[in-house]
Amino acid sequence: MLTRAAVLHEMQRPTPYAISKPLVIEELNLADPGPGEVLVEMAGAGLCHSDLSTIDGSRPRVMPMVMGHEASGIVREVGPGVHDLQPDDHVVFSFVPLCGHCIPCATGRPALCEPGAAANTAGTLLSGRRPFSSISGQEINHHLGVAAFAEHTVVAQESLIKIDSQLPLSTAALFGCAVMTGVGAVVNTAKIEPGSSVAVFGLGGVGLSTVMGARAAGAETIFAIDLLPDKLERATQVGATHTINASEEDPVQLIKDIQNGVDYTFESVGNELVLQQAYAATKRGGTTITIGLPHPGKMFSVPAVSLVAEERTIKGSYMGSAVPRRDLPRFIAAYQAVLFPVDKLLTSTIQLAEINEAFDALATGTAVRQVITFEK
Repeated sequence: MLTRAAVLHEMQRPTPYAISKPLVIEELNLADPGPGEVLVEMAGAGLCHSDLSTIDGSRPRVMPMVMGHEASGIVREVGPGVHDLQPDDHVVFSFVPLCGHCIPCATGRPALCEPGAAANTAGTLLSGRRPFSSISGQEINHHLGVAAFAEHTVVAQESLIKIDSQLPLSTAALFGCAVMTGVGAVVNTAKIEPGSSVAVFGLGGVGLSTVMGARAAGAETIFAIDLLPDKLERATQVGATHTINASEEDPVQLIKDIQNGVDYTFESVGNELVLQQAYAATKRGGTTITIGLPHPGKMFSVPAVSLVAEERTIKGSYMGSAVPRRDLPRFIAAYQAVLFPVDKLLTSTIQLAEINEAFDALATGTAVRQVITFEK
């Protein structure tokens, strides 16, 4: 079949993207689903900093590539061997396809799936296929096994989680990355206890999800730190007890002044200097969780003695340490029970043709989450 998609041909084009247009809307060939694969009509696709990190070259990927990884859709066709999904099922995508058989998958850590990571690096599905191709026949790579910025996509069945069809699909898309990563970091990676104190550095979609996860998990004090007043206001709406504008105040000193550090800090910016601040704001015996993805060449250093003498812990959290088929249904149920105000993450809905301008808004921080709705 033919379908329209946003294709990235080269990284590191200059901003503003509205002028340089790194993402080109093209008509592509899309192959039928093969064994274990599923054709999905896209309903919602969120714009995330992980997409932006590929566009600006800080997280290099193979080119050319259909971008996008946070998404929802409706199953339209299943390939041979697919039994758990059928046409008209509503689904959310997992941006790590979970093979279910490697050691990480078998030991309950599917976010670290080894075949899934290899396929994502290669720009293919788990099978090694690239279902997209240009009209001239050139193969086009898949972003993180999803390729969400397309009207239709073909993915491995291991990339899909069936969801409640009553959930609006534009909202459902946010569970595929922002909510799964942020809330997952709280409940899976940190496993915070009720009454804990928490600080969240960086209030994009993932950071705000971390705030709402901490509130739902029973944190007593939640500091939310960012540079932009609008994001600080959103943090208050989703559960922060204190907000700090890091352009006006030293967040580490202020947190220490108020309560001598916190039990858990979360860094969701993907910046090694902010990670150092998060570590410094963590109290003795506390845990620092890093969620954001910094440039691969950046290094992070801490006083080595503090790890022992203060019994500190530093933990990475990828995809919220989630088990998507376990976690997404329960996170959605929590949203439906009005425990997670996920709608507060949504800045606006957009059309596919507006994608370059939308990435300008994301890059400048004026948007939290924008969702492509694929309206015909």
